[in-house]
Amino acid sequence: MKQQIIDQILSSPVYDVAKQTDLSYLDEISSLLGNTIYLKREDQQPVYSFKLRGAYHKMSLLTADQLDRGVVAASAGNHAQGVAYSAMKKGIDATIVMPVTTPDIKVNAVRSFGAEVVLHGDSYDDAFDKAQTIIHDSNAVFIHPYDDLDVIAGQGTIAKELLEQQSNVDYVFIPVGGGGLLAGMAVYLKHSNPAIKIIAVEPENSACLHAALDAQERVVLDHVGIFADGVAVKQIGKLPYDLIHDCVDDTVLLTTDEICAGIKDIYDNIRAIAEPAGALSLAGIKKYSQQHGIKNKVFSGILCGANINFHRLRHISERAELGEQKEALFAVSIDEKKGSFLTFCHVLEGRSITEFNYRYQDTNVAHIFVGIRLRDQERSVDFLARLNDQGYEASDLTYNEVAKLHLRYMVGGKPHNLESERLYRFQFPERPNALLNFLSTLGTDYNITLFHYRNHGAAYGRVLVGIHVDLEQLDVFTRLIESIGYTFFDETDNDGYSLFL
Repeated sequence: MKQQIIDQILSSPVYDVAKQTDLSYLDEISSLLGNTIYLKREDQQPVYSFKLRGAYHKMSLLTADQLDRGVVAASAGNHAQGVAYSAMKKGIDATIVMPVTTPDIKVNAVRSFGAEVVLHGDSYDDAFDKAQTIIHDSNAVFIHPYDDLDVIAGQGTIAKELLEQQSNVDYVFIPVGGGGLLAGMAVYLKHSNPAIKIIAVEPENSACLHAALDAQERVVLDHVGIFADGVAVKQIGKLPYDLIHDCVDDTVLLTTDEICAGIKDIYDNIRAIAEPAGALSLAGIKKYSQQHGIKNKVFSGILCGANINFHRLRHISERAELGEQKEALFAVSIDEKKGSFLTFCHVLEGRSITEFNYRYQDTNVAHIFVGIRLRDQERSVDFLARLNDQGYEASDLTYNEVAKLHLRYMVGGKPHNLESERLYRFQFPERPNALLNFLSTLGTDYNITLFHYRNHGAAYGRVLVGIHVDLEQLDVFTRLIESIGYTFFDETDNDGYSLFL
């Protein structure tokens, strides 16, 4: 099977539609990390991602009869555009099933290539099921995004280009969703030079390959993170796993903040704007090389896509400084008296305040939500220790998702006599009337005591809800919110909640 992929890579016709993309040298971050770092620019493809390669390679191997029947795909983004563009170039019919939650920028791009778009369901799984129905009725050919040998071979052409452009690479960092890109590249790279270290990069909350390697078999994650939607896959593909489980040398897992910092690093170095999945490689290079103290080596990563909703950049910008460990967030208790804030500022010793939220609560103590710009090599835990040494009662909120997604926008004091309030964080598909549907499903049997929603320009909305639930109602209420079917987290014991809300 591996030899078949290598043979296909060497003879692939992908350049009928795809570009040989640049391998960009990243000067600033190379100097920072003490290594030579390159980034393969798959954002330069006509559809702004690598997915064009696998889709076109697959179609090039279809028979005339299969081409006449047309193709069908299910995708929320980049694969959809790759299939639609390839079908346009082949002059064949394409039907792309996309979740209703897919941002307009991606839907419009697919339609612009002449494909028929069918909007169905809230997730990839819903779209996949609908695509199978269409195939059954039309006898069209399904183009899988990653679990297909021909698609895998098409993605592997990136590895061939990379080695032609830079033959002495030591490490290649490859993002992982379903695993098609990693499988195609890993097979070719290890065949060409077994000494190359291949590092798979995943978000820590969508690490389906990491979980599979730990278990030594494919596993299904309970849920996946929604930020890096291009790699939000619950289970690694069967073919990819069979191909790569003995090819990958290591994995590196990233937080949302580290991915945001990677997007900023890419912009700072080459003035390109990556989607979250597109920044995984560089963020992984940065974290892995620092963790392992690697110096004087040649690293390459893949900027695998740049299809991002513009409005998401606001959220990314807010999180990037945290990901670079240049900013930290704290809850600090100070005396409720004149001059207390000035005294607190003296403790900063010249560090900048990036954010300050406060509302009067009582006559003795004030709780402030504050962002601090850290010094070089300083960590949030270091500054927390300084605050404690100065006699302040403080909590580090730098890694607290409630604080970063909600609390910083809604500090406003807490009620004194509200008992039996519980706090929940929900994620639900972002679509017309999404908030109305959410509230309608929740019903009118429970009193909502707190509510915060902020649109991040993504396919999923995030809501923080306080609800009055008596202890004897808790089991019934828990079953109700489980029945809604949205991912949720009980945040009642969250430090930020108890201090500010």
